[in-house]
Parts: sequence; C-alpha cells; structure tokens
Amino acid sequence: MTLVTNLGFPRIGAKRELKHALEAYWRGESSPQQLQDIAKDLRHRHWRIQREAGADSVPCNDFSLYDQVLDMAFLFDAIPDRYRKLADRDPLEGYFALARGAQNDEFDLRALEMTKWFDTNYHYLVPELQSTQTFQLRGDKPVAEYLEAKALGLEARPVLLGPVSFLMLAKTVDGSDRLALLDRLLPVYIELLGRLKAAGTQWVQIDEPCLILDQDADDHAAYRRAYAAFANVDRPKLVLTTYFGALGDNLNLAVDLPVDGLHVDLVRAPDQLDAVLDALPAERTLSLGVVDGRNIWRTDLDRAVPLVRRAHDRLGGDRLQVAPSCSLLHVPVDATLETSLPSDIQSWLSFARQKVEEVRAIVDALNGLVSSVDTLDVARERRETRSTSKRVHKPRVAERVASLEASSARRRSAYPKRRVLQEERMRLPLFPTTTIGSFPQTHEVREARAKHKSGKLSDAAYDAFLVAETEKCVRFQEEIGIDVLVHGEFERNDMVEYFGEQLDGFAFTKNGWVQSYGSRCVKPPVIYGDVERPAPMTVRWSQYAQSLTDKPMKGMLTGPVTVLQWSFVRDDQPRAATCRQIALALRDEVIDLERAGIRVIQIDEPALREGLPLRRADWQVYLDWAVECFRITASGVADDTQIHTHMCYSEFNDIIDSVAAMDADVISIETSRSRMELLDAFVKFRYPNEIGPGVYDIHSPRVPSVDEMTELLEKAGAVLFPEQVWVNPDCGLKTRGWPETRTTLAAMVEAARRLRSSVEKTT
Repeated sequence: MTLVTNLGFPRIGAKRELKHALEAYWRGESSPQQLQDIAKDLRHRHWRIQREAGADSVPCNDFSLYDQVLDMAFLFDAIPDRYRKLADRDPLEGYFALARGAQNDEFDLRALEMTKWFDTNYHYLVPELQSTQTFQLRGDKPVAEYLEAKALGLEARPVLLGPVSFLMLAKTVDGSDRLALLDRLLPVYIELLGRLKAAGTQWVQIDEPCLILDQDADDHAAYRRAYAAFANVDRPKLVLTTYFGALGDNLNLAVDLPVDGLHVDLVRAPDQLDAVLDALPAERTLSLGVVDGRNIWRTDLDRAVPLVRRAHDRLGGDRLQVAPSCSLLHVPVDATLETSLPSDIQSWLSFARQKVEEVRAIVDALNGLVSSVDTLDVARERRETRSTSKRVHKPRVAERVASLEASSARRRSAYPKRRVLQEERMRLPLFPTTTIGSFPQTHEVREARAKHKSGKLSDAAYDAFLVAETEKCVRFQEEIGIDVLVHGEFERNDMVEYFGEQLDGFAFTKNGWVQSYGSRCVKPPVIYGDVERPAPMTVRWSQYAQSLTDKPMKGMLTGPVTVLQWSFVRDDQPRAATCRQIALALRDEVIDLERAGIRVIQIDEPALREGLPLRRADWQVYLDWAVECFRITASGVADDTQIHTHMCYSEFNDIIDSVAAMDADVISIETSRSRMELLDAFVKFRYPNEIGPGVYDIHSPRVPSVDEMTELLEKAGAVLFPEQVWVNPDCGLKTRGWPETRTTLAAMVEAARRLRSSVEKTT
C-alpha cells in the first residue's frame, strides 16, 4: 500500500503561539514548565492536523524550541566550553545561550554563528566543533517525542539530521577537518537509533540534504563510512532523505548506501525520476516529494499524479511513499484561516495542512478512489482561473521589461569618479558611522500600528505618533554623533511586506507566518501577478526626516532580489522575469527619493547569496540576472548620490566578484558573530568600493563594550584601507529595545572615534 507521509511541519503554530511563549519566557513572565507545556500542546495539535489531513505517518522530532540543527548539537553534547558551565547547571538556559548569547554578572557569552539553511530564508545555528571534539548523548528528545506521538495512537517517524550533513553544516574553530570527527560521532547515532528501536520506532527519517550539493571523493567516502556503520546494527528502517534539488552525480552514491528507503525532491528536480527508478536497488522503498514544501500555490495534480503513477507501475504500491518535497517548515499552517483575501486568490493557496491533503488526494487518485475525481476537478478549475485572471497578467508591465536596455543597469560614471563627487558633497570623517535602517519597534510602536490598522486610532493620530517617533530617533542620532542618519522606519511592519503592500501584484495574508529563526517570524507577501508601483512608497518619511537635520539622511529600500526571495513567488513564469518587474518598480522609487533631496539611498540585498543555486554549475545564470536587477534599481541617479546596500548572515567568499559587480558605493555586511571571519573574502580580492563590517550582533540581547568593537574594527583594518571602512551594526535594530540600543550605539560611535584618532596620529 502506498503511504502518505510528511517530512516536517511548521513548529510556530498557526497564530505564532510558540513565538509568544518563547518571548514571555525570555522576559521572565513564564516558567520553563509553562514554556514546555505550550510546546507539547503544539506538537500534539500539529500531529492531529496532519493525521486528519490524511497522513499515514507523521514526523516527530521535527519540533524545536529554536532550531533543529542546534537541537542536534545539544543532543550530541557538542557544546563549546564557554557555555558548558551554564548548560550543565540549567540545560534550557544553556540551550538558549547558544542561540542568543547570555550576559549577566556571571556570564558574558556570544551566541553561535547563524547562517541560512541552504537557499531558504530559514536561519540555523552553526555548530562549533574542534579537533579534540567528543560526543555523547545528552537527553532523549527524539525518543521522548516519538513516545508522545505513540501515546496518542499515532504512527510517527522520528526525523534526524544525518551525520555527514551535520558535520558539513558545522564549523571547526581550529581549522581542522570536520569530517575527521565522523568516527567519533557515529557511535552516538548508533546508540540513539538503538534507543529508538527499543521504543518501538519502525522508520527513522535521516536527512542528508548535503547530498544535493557538489560533493567530492572525500565526501562520498564519508557517506559510505557512516552508513556502513549503520548497516549491521539493531535499528529501525532508515529512509535517506534529500531535498532542495536533484541528486545528480551523487545518485549512484545515494542508492548504494545500505538504507531501506530514499526520498527525492520531484518539485525542484522532476527530471530525475527515471534515473532514480533505474538506479534504485530491488526492495528499496522510494519516497516521492511531489507537493512543493516551499511555496504556497496549489499543486498541479494533473502533473503530480502521472509522476507517482510512473513510479507505482515500476515499483508497486508497497515500495512507494508520497510526501511533500521537503519539510513544511517553510510554509504557513492553514490557508483556510485567510478569510480576508479575495476569494479567487485564496482559492489558489495551499499551506501546510492543505499540502498534506494534496498528498492524500494524489495517493487516492493513484488507488482509483471515486472521491479523488472531485478533488482533481476542483484543483484543475482553480488553476485555470489563476492562469487566465486579469489580476495576474498586465501587458504594460511585460512591455516595460521587454524594452529594457543595457544602459538601464549602469551608473553614469565609474566608482572612482563617483567617490570624489560624493566626498565633496558629504564631507564625512574617516570611519563614518551609520546604522542599517530600522530602530526599535517598541510595544508602543506595534500597538499604535495595530490600533490604526483596526480603526481604533485615526489617521491623524497615527500620523502624529509617527512624526514624534521619527523626530525622537533623529535627535538621538544627532546627540550621540552618528554621521549618516536614518529615520527609524516606525511606519514599516516588515522590510518586504511594507513595500509589497504598496505594489500591485502582491497579496497579504493574516496568518501566513513562517519562522525565520528562533522566535523571529515573518509573513511573506504573496506575489501572484505582474508587479508595478502605483505611487511613491517611502519619499514622504525620508523627506520629513531629512528636514529635521543638516546631516545626510539615508533613504531605505529593500532590493529586488530580497523582495523576491522573501516572498512567496508566483510559479507561472521564471523568477528572473518577476525580479526585473520588481527592479523597475523600485528604480522609480530611487529616482523619486533623489528628486526629493535624499542623496544617500540604501538598497538592502541580504538575500542575494541566499538565492544562489545549490550547484555551482548553475550559479552564473542566477548571479547575472540578480546583479542586473540590483543595478537596474540603483542606476538611475546622479554620480554624487551615494548608493548603499546591506547583506547579512551569508558567506560571500565564493561570489565576491558578483558582489563587487553590483557596484554599490558602500556595502555593509554581518561580521561580528564570526569575529570578522567574513572579511576573509576581501584578503585576496581587493574590494574596490567602501565596506561597513558590522561591529555588533543585533540578534542577541548582549551589549558589547567599546573595547570589543574597537578590536573588531582593528581586525577589519588589517584587511581594508581606512578610507574604505564604515562603522555600523550587523543589521537593523527593530528587534532590540531602546536602553540597549542607546548604550550600544553610543559605544559604537566611541569605537569609531578611537580608531579615527589612532589613524590620525600615525599619519
């Protein structure tokens, strides 16, 4: 019998229940037990949702209080020494210290480095290992959650990150080979698999997502060694799970590994099915990911069912499982909650619950159940209305994209000439200070926005509130001596949502939340149609803020690639085409800002690296159109208008040429969590323009000292010329509170002054 399975479910809850519980705990307003009770309730609720939607087996151990990679590191006792005292005394506080840092009279701990999970907008905590690393089981989370599901009468499949991918996603602090630790790690996996078998587990999902990346002979040897160690031990059946792309040249390796099942992603890589079927060993179970686990559109069941039927005809039903392409962590919980959307757009959507229902419908159609006929007819009708909707297709937008010329993506002059003109106009000191854009979105700011949105606060009253908050922010920056100011973005809810709300072609959900990291949730806009800008979006507030000060005021925009990457994007045309539409809309905004007197404009592209294809052979095509879209956005201004961009939590070494090709006058990047390691990209490659290496981590409540930030700037000075260096935080300050913001920004300005004085004394 063909089984309906699922690889993972959103953990935050349909209405962000986990976020609220975590933040209440961190504020000291609830106990550890209250937090764990809410977490348990969410697990049970989500298992029941999946079972009711038609899943024969539900995933367990996919739930996390912060991040699944951090969970595995903690489970295996891969805890750096600086956290160990706290983790041994209070495991929950130690766990959160790894994620967020900790600062009190006893501890001053920086959080682990954080980076993107493959090419998604989810962030994971990077395990920190060393050559002398040892591993042991710490707790029993996978077993305990399996037993929870079992007690509810559910068939559950524990999810584990596989040993090779775990090591590949980690870092070693001493430069040693991560894979050299494999032989020490494998006994802990074997012990864990044995405990799961003893608890009654039939199948374990063992995720090896790195199998869809470029892998070399040493990598292949590590997989073979790892799974050979699992071959003859008493354990549950293992389904080796891959996603986010094709196995490609790793296919023979994957099918040779001694496991019991293989999951492949047929959404990202439908063309791999025949090769997988030809290579699959006899008796091996095949799991087909045919429903998109990363986007929110209804599945084309007329395409999915034939794919599954082709596999069924070759393998039979007993060797076949059907699932989403990857974990549903990347989509919201339930589309039926979106009652405020236009009915046609709502009918095109499929969230986590609906995706499990779609998998059930595919298997029912495969089995010839009469009920599946109506399901297929409804799905077909909804896709047809979408493909012909006038909401979606606007000929004038397509015509504008088609008429683009190469000159639209070039500044008028090269950077050296622009730099001279910008220096003459702004007269900034060495090591100029600025921030990335947003200032604290306090409870009062969020409350005012919510009241205004619900009609409880008039337009005039809300406007007066924003005016006061903006002026307060400007005055504070002047007071502490920041050189290039921002207006604080108090009118903005989210750096993508704010723009999408003012662009045609976007729709917005009420409960379409997904997890970015920890308690940080985002509600991605839905790009359903052709994109254009009906009116200016940011000019009013930037112009008002500039009127308050003689210092330069930055206009703040989110770049086209990031708007694309951080939205749910239409799947009926190439992503590059949608990105060019967004770029043209933002280009109009940049030009309007300049006309309004804003001569420093920041166009954030934190998602540029995130969008990079996972196989190197596919990089250049993406980079060409992504860089072109940024340049289309930025290139309509005069030479003495300074264009900034910002990127965070990404490794740039591999694409530094393309980052330079963006030709931004100033780029600010995240470097504090890595202690300036990201600047290694600039050692061999002499970046031609200016750089702001972030000097403190805004994702942690920890407040760094002046000495610490000065030290980081001195590290940057070993790689960059003084004339290149800007001083700024890692990212925007919206998640921070005012007390720590005041203290830390004042310290940052003082660090810049110290360095400025030091350089001036030596010249």
